[in-house]
Amino acid sequence: MKTIIEPFRIKVVEPLKMTTREHRENVLRDAGFNVFLMPAEDVLIDLLTDSGTGAMSSEQWAAIMRGDESYAGARSYYRFESRLQQITGFEHIIPTHQGRASERILFELVGGPDKVIPNNNHFDTTRANVEHSGAVALDLVIDEGANPRSRHPFKGNLDIDKLERLFKDVGPERIPLVMVTITNNSGGGQPVSLENLKAVRKVCDQYKTPMFLDACRFAENAFFIKEREEGQSDRSVESIVREMFDLADGATISAKKDGLVNIGGVLLLRDESLYQNARNLLILTEGFSTYGGLAGRDLDAMAQGFEEVLHEDYLNYRIRSTEYLGKKLLESGIQIVEPPGGHAVYIDAAEFCPHIPSAQFPGQALVAALYRHGGIRAVEIGSVMFGEHAKMELVRLAIPRRVYTQSQIDYVIEVIQEVHAKRDEIRGLKIVEAPPVLRHFTARFAEV
Repeated sequence: MKTIIEPFRIKVVEPLKMTTREHRENVLRDAGFNVFLMPAEDVLIDLLTDSGTGAMSSEQWAAIMRGDESYAGARSYYRFESRLQQITGFEHIIPTHQGRASERILFELVGGPDKVIPNNNHFDTTRANVEHSGAVALDLVIDEGANPRSRHPFKGNLDIDKLERLFKDVGPERIPLVMVTITNNSGGGQPVSLENLKAVRKVCDQYKTPMFLDACRFAENAFFIKEREEGQSDRSVESIVREMFDLADGATISAKKDGLVNIGGVLLLRDESLYQNARNLLILTEGFSTYGGLAGRDLDAMAQGFEEVLHEDYLNYRIRSTEYLGKKLLESGIQIVEPPGGHAVYIDAAEFCPHIPSAQFPGQALVAALYRHGGIRAVEIGSVMFGEHAKMELVRLAIPRRVYTQSQIDYVIEVIQEVHAKRDEIRGLKIVEAPPVLRHFTARFAEV
């Protein structure tokens, strides 16, 4: 069938607030041209992030009602622990309130001055937590990963030659772990191949260094492996997921992505000593080890979400619907990071706005234009978010899971087409105020 239908039906609806261009102009200026600072009710189609913005299933809502709110040893925790052990094979399962909490605990324990943490691409909070510890966050994605037009099927792959050179240049004693982000969010939501993960594992074994996954979108990455990697098409997504985790010594997961919940995270560890230290730090800063800063009902919803995300009819719909948006933009002459990623489509803002130099933040300018014209909230992935580390000027259209219909995505396409037709009118931006780290969240801008 040519039409990919949603493998669910709508049971509850939420009304959207329709706004005028004049109203949006005022909202945009009040927010200092930063869409993070505007009220969500003034957004028509919210593609800011896929993190925690999805719709939960009827079974997840039923799990919410079953939640056991005991402080220690709740039934909800044991259901959550059992589900993660079944999927990943890890014995040590630590719940956290979201992915960045897992990152903070991990890098507080293994990071520090004079340390180097390589990754294919660190995303914003990962980089911030690495650098907060005093370590250096280093991106080693393959060259194709920085080329929007490349059709390489696994543009998220970590460059093995660069990794080996890093070990030789700085010494394994300065590299406490190697991390691989699946899928690679900073590089366009691009997947990492199983072959590449095995190659990273081989280098890590050579230098006796742990390999970790930033596994926020592990199921989407596994689906891409099944579709694109030679010899994997006859396997189940669940078996590919297990092999990916079997290759790793640990992982951080934001359950707000492939956990299909609105809050929650996970830290997976094999090393007993590191696990004990992480659990102690969890108790100090997040909560007891069987709730980790979450309510019991959240743990139950996570347990159900981690089961549902492996349903292949869901994953097929998820990947196809993102592909639909990307294909329509390409057909309109709008350059995106090719091929479309799993959770989002990334517009090449430098190509979209060639008259705006990087110093005037073309991505942020395009984000403002999309909101002004159609009430769409997207996010900049470029010089605002990453500063000197930015390799591309992108605008990410992150699609919440099980939230928007095809007609709403068609509306997004029409808005982007109309903005593209008048792109010469988009003005660059300058920063008026900004914090020293993670400035994209709270910086304020003015038009040049």
